[in-house]
Amino acid sequence: MDWFSRWNAVLIDWLARTGVPEDKQPLVALILFCGLAVLVLVLGILFGIRIARRLRSPAPSPGELAPVEEERVAAAPAEEPPAIAEIALVEEELPLPVEEAPGVSLFDRMRTGLAKTKASLTGRIDELLGSSATIDEDLLEGLEEILIGADFGMKTTADLMQSLQKRISRGEAKDPEALRGLLKEEIHQRLKLEAAPLEPGSVSPFVVMVVGVNGVGKTTTIGKIAHQFVSQGKTVLLGAGDTFRAAAAEQLAVWGERAGVDVISQNSGADPAAVAFDAVRSAIARKVDVLLLDTAGRLHTKVNLMEELKKIRKVLDRELPGAPHETLLVVDATTGQNALVQARFFQEAVAVTGLALTKLDGTARGGMLVAIGHELGLPVRYVGIGEGIDDLRPFDPTLFVEALFEAQ
Repeated sequence: MDWFSRWNAVLIDWLARTGVPEDKQPLVALILFCGLAVLVLVLGILFGIRIARRLRSPAPSPGELAPVEEERVAAAPAEEPPAIAEIALVEEELPLPVEEAPGVSLFDRMRTGLAKTKASLTGRIDELLGSSATIDEDLLEGLEEILIGADFGMKTTADLMQSLQKRISRGEAKDPEALRGLLKEEIHQRLKLEAAPLEPGSVSPFVVMVVGVNGVGKTTTIGKIAHQFVSQGKTVLLGAGDTFRAAAAEQLAVWGERAGVDVISQNSGADPAAVAFDAVRSAIARKVDVLLLDTAGRLHTKVNLMEELKKIRKVLDRELPGAPHETLLVVDATTGQNALVQARFFQEAVAVTGLALTKLDGTARGGMLVAIGHELGLPVRYVGIGEGIDDLRPFDPTLFVEALFEAQ
């Protein structure tokens, strides 16, 4: 029992340090020791029972499954490898072509696409103007808040309000309804300065490099633009310069098949500049009218990735002086003012020459379209007002404003 005496001495010494009275130390030590012994005994018994049960259970013979596992296997559907189009959806949803319903005009589609912005902007404006009989300071402050809420931005809103106040002081608006007309004119005037359709010039091939952050819809936009050019009788070639995203080249190939155009690509992970080189050389050799070059989505704050875009531009210019003739920045309208930040970074890094604004139908803050063009002086080439293949439209400022300010 020497081991018991040693453990008992250790416990008593520990109890003495914890402040247990000396006359009670032996009893407390005995209780703790017995408790520990009982715990060890219980754990040993449980472990023994578990081992005994395992030894009594017969193992399934080779090729035979236990009933429960057999039921699970029978119930589980067989896995099938995902199709190429399904893989492409990992990063960016690939909408199916949507045929235009008979009798649906372009104006109707624009009006439907702007429904959320219309409710947030002109709906609230009409409610504000209808609640006031005169144009006063409170009315103008309310109008300013609505414009900011629709993501016109502080600078563009301030410019609009200043122009309105000057026209009011000249007597051009004497009641709230006339003020609505002035606002419509001011917005239209600014959009007219920003609108410029993407028209390939006399250069052949006309090279368009498409850039933007992840998830804005670059590949889908390229497919829809290719469809439009082909519909105009132009020959088009696509370059799969997004070599980093899984199945990006396959997704572009699907769009190329829909539009009836070829795609130049390399293996995943290849140098994007090498793809650009192959694509521009092929475009020259085939004498196509337009080359649309996809690029990898990247955060506008990543300097090394932005430098890669500069490298692609250098390769294009070396093989075809003056290329790219258009650097089209795709931005997601649902990101609001963040789209303006993205546009500013890309403009400084790669000399953006035009904008494609996607998902305009999914946001109530379509005013950022006015803000981007006004603050950066960039023309808006396209606006996306739906998922259909014809719902990426060349930007028409008159159609846009008429649809937005249409009377209820």
